[in-house]
Amino acid sequence: MLKLLFAPFRWLIRVVLAVVILFEEWGWEPLQRVMAAIGRLPVLRQLEAVVRRLPPYLALVVFLLPGLMLLPIKLLALWLIGIGRPGLGLAVIVLAKVIGTAIVARIFALTHPALMTLPWFARLYGRWTVWKEALLAWVRASAVWRSARALRLRIRRVFRRSTGGA
Repeated sequence: MLKLLFAPFRWLIRVVLAVVILFEEWGWEPLQRVMAAIGRLPVLRQLEAVVRRLPPYLALVVFLLPGLMLLPIKLLALWLIGIGRPGLGLAVIVLAKVIGTAIVARIFALTHPALMTLPWFARLYGRWTVWKEALLAWVRASAVWRSARALRLRIRRVFRRSTGGA
């Protein structure tokens, strides 16, 4: 009985997490490439070299730091929403999410080898990856996902025909 009562909440949590993870998946690689390009600037290249050589626990601190630094910005966004500026608050949240994802993606790429030397981190990362892939498979198997994908492909074909593309 209790399981039936909480089933809608589990579904809602799954959908919210799926949306967040899909955003991360879609943005992670392109944003990481942008940050890698920025990282080729001389000063940042030296900083990235230092980050790559960090010992595992210091690498963990550097990896977690951007998330903690974004907390005041997210609180600012909530405050803006609370004082009646929901558009501005939402814009701050979205901007913080995009910038935060870009920074975390790059830092993770730099610290990943050191982090994976921590047995507990490697184990958690492995579990996270399996769980994330299962959630993404659930999303991709949904009728909404398949319909959106089919619509996107149709739009792409129409656009190619209208522009004379191959």
